[in-house]
Amino acid sequence: MASPLDSTLQRHHHWMERALALAAEAGEAGDVPVGAVILGPGDEVLAEAANRRQRDQDPTAHAEILALRQASQRLGNWRLDRCTLYVTLEPCPMCAGAILLSRLGLLVYGADDLKAGAVRSVLNLPASPCSNHRLPVLAGILAEPCQELLRGWFVQRRSPHSPD
Repeated sequence: MASPLDSTLQRHHHWMERALALAAEAGEAGDVPVGAVILGPGDEVLAEAANRRQRDQDPTAHAEILALRQASQRLGNWRLDRCTLYVTLEPCPMCAGAILLSRLGLLVYGADDLKAGAVRSVLNLPASPCSNHRLPVLAGILAEPCQELLRGWFVQRRSPHSPD
């Protein structure tokens, strides 16, 4: 018999796999492969997004920002306190700030970002005195496939035989 912990972990893996699929689509389109899914109460998918900075020529078009906007519009409320965000990479300072401002209920992310992570790796904005929201965070869900997708994308982009 599966324990409640096992079913919770399976649920987190399921949604991170969906975020990974979105990330792969972003990578194929020329954007850094990061994907995000926001679930509302009852595991209703409120938003799905992938990085679109290159495609939209918009420095704010990170997967998390796009997903937060979609979820807020879908709910008709900027407060996402009953929602869970799954994202393949630890949020940057801009995204972590937006997540905190949305009063998100739970952040689940895959790979740590050792260069720009603002949830625990480089900065810890949720624990900062400037944060008025204590954000629950679950890190490392499918971290290896999330990291591999990013690593492979950057290796390909930097290859001397790359078409770009």
